[in-house]
Amino acid sequence: MHPAEDIRGIKSKKLSNKKIVLGVTGSIAAVETIKLARELIRHGAEVIPVMTKNAAKIIHQDALWFATGEKPILELTGATEHVSYCGQVKDHADLLLISPCTANTISKIAHGIDDTTVTTFATTAIGTGIPMIIVPAMHLSMYKHEIVQQNIEKCKKIGITFIQPNIEKNKAKHSEIDDIVSNVIRQTGNKQYSGKKILIIGGPTSESIDDIRVITNRSSGKTAVTLALNAFYQDADVDLWLGKNANIKPPQYIKTNYFRTLNELIKKTQVTDLKRYEYIVICAAISDYIPKKQKGKIPSGKNKLTIELKPSQKFIPILRKKAPKTKIIGFKVEEKKDKLKEKSMKILKNYNADFIIGNIIEGFEKDTNEIWIFNKKGKTFHKKDKKENLASYILKIIK
Repeated sequence: MHPAEDIRGIKSKKLSNKKIVLGVTGSIAAVETIKLARELIRHGAEVIPVMTKNAAKIIHQDALWFATGEKPILELTGATEHVSYCGQVKDHADLLLISPCTANTISKIAHGIDDTTVTTFATTAIGTGIPMIIVPAMHLSMYKHEIVQQNIEKCKKIGITFIQPNIEKNKAKHSEIDDIVSNVIRQTGNKQYSGKKILIIGGPTSESIDDIRVITNRSSGKTAVTLALNAFYQDADVDLWLGKNANIKPPQYIKTNYFRTLNELIKKTQVTDLKRYEYIVICAAISDYIPKKQKGKIPSGKNKLTIELKPSQKFIPILRKKAPKTKIIGFKVEEKKDKLKEKSMKILKNYNADFIIGNIIEGFEKDTNEIWIFNKKGKTFHKKDKKENLASYILKIIK
């Protein structure tokens, strides 16, 4: 058994039974493909490497052979490798990923030229209708070339996905591995949210006591980010509003806006067209009580300090008023399980929400949680699992 099997699926099963052809062209970023191939395998993928002759001058074919457990294809033979993997055959590849992709290769693909192994695989995949992702990597002046940009647009028009390079100084650098892998999962996975717009609001609010101190809570924002990622994987158009004090950083490909206070959150609803979202999920830990802020800094050294708090506005009714037809999904946390259904049903009735997801305090700041999903008819769905798996389950139920 090849050592690649030792890592297959150890991170997730999202790419299990997926056959990914990895095309490597002659950019110096080809050195990143070892890490990329291994990461795809960690999510369960079978990776078939295809290299141009120029790519083989930058990394040795044995390196990709070791990384994937598959001998790289450097030339086409009588075995018609391009047809076997990307042709109209029974067990063709699920995706052609060209990473890195040079300006030369992009322009050849745009004009149907196939004079390398990778461009021949691309021509065959396009004719078959196999999804393609291209990850450009080149000098910035090459990337900005008007004709190269026109060729990128030509490729996009026939359905090829491009992952934007990281622009640093004078280079259009290879995208982050996580960004590429997430787009591969999105392209090859369950597209039940394709074309759907979803807003996820999560993390803690922080309310000022004085100009220095705040009252906040232990919400990590992990559930919100995990939900956003899983919605992205399922082809949704995702927006994330995240509490600024959350201790998790979402990836750059998730469109993220930040808030601190409930008031900032309310202001966001006033300047956002919430009606455009099919789903709004509120897993934020929003303050139930807001302190009366004192000017400046409360002096230290007092024997006793009293902070006056008043009940905050309820957030779901604000959302419902702004988005009357949107599916609204709220979260309810309690200390004990026995009160969850009663209180969740009350929220569903009083605030006209569509689903309430109940959980208990034990789930805070952990990678696992136990949830109960309640709908308006009183039906209950229950699951205990890792938060990543729960996110996928929640999206399945509310769909």
